Amino acid sequence: MELRTTVRWAMAASAVLALVTTACATKEAPIVSPPSTTGSEFRDQPVRPDAPRRTGTAAPSLEPVYFDFNRYDIRADAKPLLRSNAKAIMENEQWGVVIIEGYCDERGSEEYNLALGEQRARAVKRYLSDLGVSSRRMEIVSFGEAKPAVMGHDESAWRYNRRSEFKTGS
Repeated sequence: MELRTTVRWAMAASAVLALVTTACATKEAPIVSPPSTTGSEFRDQPVRPDAPRRTGTAAPSLEPVYFDFNRYDIRADAKPLLRSNAKAIMENEQWGVVIIEGYCDERGSEEYNLALGEQRARAVKRYLSDLGVSSRRMEIVSFGEAKPAVMGHDESAWRYNRRSEFKTGS
């Protein structure tokens, strides 16, 4: 009897999760162009004290790319940036391995945002690989919502936190 109850609860939880995921996936967020700069004007703002510290060094001349809410597909406005990034990576062997970091805004569970951040980093890696960058030169990591670029609880902050950034291993 207890096993049946557990199975019912698991099925109900799965149904709720499916509904929430579907509702989030169908929300239309406005397409917002990334800032005209690399977002460096926000880098000096403090991150949460419990956020992990960044490893590596910001890769010179590699621009971050931004994503729409609850999405990991490469936006049209990110493609020229990624073409430029691919060229820079291929021209700078001394950078070694480039780490592609995936980030999310604060909405969603920690587990969901870690998975979404990984999907974003993976999509960027796949796109760069299609442009000719060796997969051996790229690694991915997801920080989910842990390291916001901009502090805030509205779209003006969230649009900069849904991103992928690039770091060199050195």
